[in-house]
Amino acid sequence: MADSRLFFTEKLLEWNQLSNTRTMPWKGEKDPYRIWLSEIILQQTRVEQGLPYYQKFIEHYPTATKLAQAPEEEVFRLWQGLGYYARCKNMLAAAREIATTYKGKFPGTYDQIKALKGIGAYTAAAVASFGFHLPYAVLDGNVYRVLSRYFAIDTPIDSTAGKKQFGDLAQELLPADQPAAYNQSIMDFGAVVCKPQQPNCKECPLNRKCLARQQQLVDVLPVKSKKLQIKKRYFNHFLVEFNDKIYIRKRTEKDIWQNLHEFILIETPEAAELDELRKNDTFRQLFGKTPFTVINVSAPQKQQLTHQTIHSRFFTLEIKQALPPGDYQLVSRKTLDKYAFPKTITAFLQSKKLQLF
Repeated sequence: MADSRLFFTEKLLEWNQLSNTRTMPWKGEKDPYRIWLSEIILQQTRVEQGLPYYQKFIEHYPTATKLAQAPEEEVFRLWQGLGYYARCKNMLAAAREIATTYKGKFPGTYDQIKALKGIGAYTAAAVASFGFHLPYAVLDGNVYRVLSRYFAIDTPIDSTAGKKQFGDLAQELLPADQPAAYNQSIMDFGAVVCKPQQPNCKECPLNRKCLARQQQLVDVLPVKSKKLQIKKRYFNHFLVEFNDKIYIRKRTEKDIWQNLHEFILIETPEAAELDELRKNDTFRQLFGKTPFTVINVSAPQKQQLTHQTIHSRFFTLEIKQALPPGDYQLVSRKTLDKYAFPKTITAFLQSKKLQLF
C-alpha cells in the first residue's frame, strides 16, 4: 500500500509538470485575496461561467479593503447572474473582517482563514496551500473521484465516515514540501483525465495501479448515499406600473435569492392562470380594491437550481391608484439598473427591452 501511495503522488506531480495543459487565469496565483476570490466564485459554478465575474471583481475591487468598502447593492449587482447569492453576502462579510481585524492583510494561517465567513475546509486548504505554501490537502469533487477510483473506496463521499476517510487519505498523500503543486495536480487531473464521464483510462499515468480499473469499478465510483431531491416551485411575478414607476422589494427571507430584488410575487403550489390568481388571498389583498389593466402575460419560464426548479410567469399590470402600503416600494424605471435582480427577472426585462445594464 505504501508503494502504491508513493507511486500515486509521484505520478501526479510528474503529470502536472510534463502533461498538464489546463490553463486558468488564477493558476499559479500567489495573492491569497485573488485565490480566495476565485474559489468563492467557482463554488457551484463552472469555470467558463465564473471567469468573467472573477475578472470584473478583480477590476472593481483589487484588494480585500476595496471590496469591504464597496456598497452592498453595488457588489450584488456585479454578482448578478452568478447564483447562490449567499456566497456574495458571506464574501462581503469576510472582506470586512479582513479589513478590520487584519488591517486589510489576508490572514496567514489555516485556522484564521477557515474562521472567515463562508469559508469551509476546502477553500481554506486552497488558500493556505496556494497562497501561503502550507501543507493542507484540498478535497473537492475532482479529488474525491480520483481517490475513490485509484484506491477503490466505496464509502459514500457524502457520509460522515466518507468525508473523514477521504480527508485523512488526502492529507496523507500530500507532500509537505509541494502542497500547492500537488493540490493543483490532483484537481486538474480529475478535471481532464479522471473525468466523471468517459475518463481517459487508457492514457492515464496511474492506470497500472488503479484498483477501480482492475476491478472494473470506474463507472460506479465514487459512491453517493443521498439522492438529490428536486423541488418544484411556481412563481407568479407581477410587474405593476404606476405613474411610470414599478413596485419592487428586497428578498430578506432565508430562501433563494436573498438580498436580491423582485417584483410583487405570489407563489402557488402549481402553475396558475390569471383567472385562478384573482381568487388567491394575497392577490385579493393587493389588488382587491385597485382597478388594473393587464398589459402583458409572459410565456412560462424555467430556471434550474441545484435543489429546485423555478417555474416563473410574468404578469405586467398598469394601475391608476397606488397599492395599499406594504413591503414593496415604488421605484422609477430609470433607476432599475441600480438594483440587483435574480437571473430569471433580468432575462425577462431584457426580453422586454427594459435595459438593466
